[in-house]
Amino acid sequence: VDMQLDPAGDDLPLMANTSHILVKHYVLDLDVDFESQVIEGTIVLFLEDGDRFKKQNRSVEEACQSESNKGCKLGMPEPCHVPVTNARTFSSEMEYNDCAICSKGEKDTSDKDGNHDNQEHAAGISSSKRCCDTGNHGSEEFLLVLDCCDLSVLKVEEVDVAAVPGMEKFTRSPELTVVSEELRNQIVRELVTLPANRWREQLDYYARCSQAAGCGELLFDTDTWSLQIRKTGAQTATDFPHAIRIWYKTKPEGRSVTWTSDQSGRPCVYTVGSPVNNRALFPCQEPPVAMSTWQATVRAAASFVVLMSGENSAKPTQLWEGCSSWYYYVTMPMPASTFTIAVGCWTEVKMEPCSSGDPATETPFSPSEADFRHVGVCSHMEYPCRFQNASATTQQIIPHRVFAPVCLTGACQETLLQLIPPCLSAAHSVLGTHPFSRLDVLIVPANFPSLGMARPNKDKTGHTSDSGASVIKHGLNPEKIFMQVHYLKGYFLLRFLAERLGDETYFSFLRKFVHAFHGQLILSQDFLQMLLENVPEEKRLELSVENIYQDWLESSGIPKVTKWIRVNRRPRKRKRREREAVFEKLLPDQLVLLLEHLLEQKTLSHRTLRSLQRTYQLQDQDAEVRHRWCELIVKHKFTKAYESVERFLQEDQAMGVYLYGELMVSEDARQQQLARRCFERTREQMDRSSAQVVADMLF
Repeated sequence: VDMQLDPAGDDLPLMANTSHILVKHYVLDLDVDFESQVIEGTIVLFLEDGDRFKKQNRSVEEACQSESNKGCKLGMPEPCHVPVTNARTFSSEMEYNDCAICSKGEKDTSDKDGNHDNQEHAAGISSSKRCCDTGNHGSEEFLLVLDCCDLSVLKVEEVDVAAVPGMEKFTRSPELTVVSEELRNQIVRELVTLPANRWREQLDYYARCSQAAGCGELLFDTDTWSLQIRKTGAQTATDFPHAIRIWYKTKPEGRSVTWTSDQSGRPCVYTVGSPVNNRALFPCQEPPVAMSTWQATVRAAASFVVLMSGENSAKPTQLWEGCSSWYYYVTMPMPASTFTIAVGCWTEVKMEPCSSGDPATETPFSPSEADFRHVGVCSHMEYPCRFQNASATTQQIIPHRVFAPVCLTGACQETLLQLIPPCLSAAHSVLGTHPFSRLDVLIVPANFPSLGMARPNKDKTGHTSDSGASVIKHGLNPEKIFMQVHYLKGYFLLRFLAERLGDETYFSFLRKFVHAFHGQLILSQDFLQMLLENVPEEKRLELSVENIYQDWLESSGIPKVTKWIRVNRRPRKRKRREREAVFEKLLPDQLVLLLEHLLEQKTLSHRTLRSLQRTYQLQDQDAEVRHRWCELIVKHKFTKAYESVERFLQEDQAMGVYLYGELMVSEDARQQQLARRCFERTREQMDRSSAQVVADMLF
């Protein structure tokens, strides 16, 4: 398909040709440099060509439809430490090929062997036929297309996995005695399909292969949104090398990570909810269908802590004076957008010494690979699943760590640490088995774009080509992430369903749903369809997938939950003492609904607003409640509470974008002055999308 994109438009392309070839595993080997604000290193991709994974996808779909499918023999991952050395040896003769820098017709003279095919360099996504014809088209060479932007790519090479000691066990055909492309690809095919109970061995071989020597550079091109790799003579995905290494570095302005300071003023960097997801952190396959595993070694100065969304609780390994290495891995296949990293001068906050009976001292279990139980039936692709381990299914409190800036360690110790164990226990009692083996909690800076965490999904994409490429309409519009209330609406939809069906029926369904669909990509209609199928007809009360979609997912705003509104209204007829006693019991979500309702009123007296603030202590509530309280303040020009608005704009920067708009729309000079004053104080700390949207409002 010829994907015509307007360079000045705001559509976000997903370019990876996932219909032809899939990344099954990533091995990252990276250095974090705060002085240059660059992350650089290598990433090794282990690939599986289309014919094989299409058969697997069909078998998974059939398994999902059959209740008699066999349980997978899976184990529980536990921390293992695979030493990964620095495999990078940069050459001073090499220059970086910058994404979105070279124009059509430019020649890369840095490579005398012609490995960088820049004579046909694609200046735009639709400008080169090769960018789209990524399958088997006669004599044309196969292209591996990866989603990529804001990266400098140095070199791409094939990895000689056949040279790794012990890999001969993965060659099934005795006639393949000569090292060839076919042999190397066969080794990778066997490696990526090892059974789940050999996950430790698999990670070890991935690490060894990632350090193997290269056996030939591959041709590559870059354009604004993709990295395209090919090998001379490889005409199909089956012929294309199945293990490749990419040498690259990020750019300081890259949109996948934010370089900033924590609440103590120390430097830090972390992945954010960027519209481009992680493609400015490493070349990857963005479409959610591309489920993969990964392992990563990250080096940073010894004063920094490296946190990642891995399954193991990593500890630093000192490499040399002043430099430490951290190793994380994941064995559950997930979309590349779920990969996260945070590096900063954080402190691990620990509980004060307590008695051994305290539930917070829950110790992790470490099952052997033989400790498998057929607890239930899983419908997902094979991986070491906790639902298949009896010990994991009964573990109410998983191991967890809390990291925070130095200035917040006291507050975390007093409040947060006490809350995590009962929250984990409550989640287990309601939803069942924890899908992950551990949890890290990080207190992020105020400029973390919490409203920007929306990820691409099937409903938002346009036409999908035969190669798997597609476009997310308006995915790059910086205002879009602030104009959607999808998470909030989703939350209130769940509360509405619980109210309508009753807690017992609803929570019983949730537990069943999690057990049935863990480890899989699920659409909203799948959830709603299963819910209604599992609810007795007399309790459905005219609910249907169609009317839920119309009321909650396809319309703007949040439908009124009339019962809660009546509860909020009823106490007003009572005496003052009784009224306060009832109102003080309102939960934060009920307060949000009450304030949403009050925002619809044309007028509220300042006396009513003072009473509201005093009754609920609104200035001390959570961010969702305070946001709506600030909206009321702005709407009714309640000047005595403007201090609450200033505090919100400085401490909750991403959510404050709404308020900037309301302050400016009011055309009130004092409110506009307040908006400009707050923006001048925080604009350097704000993430780029938020700052751009606010600047457009103010100037």
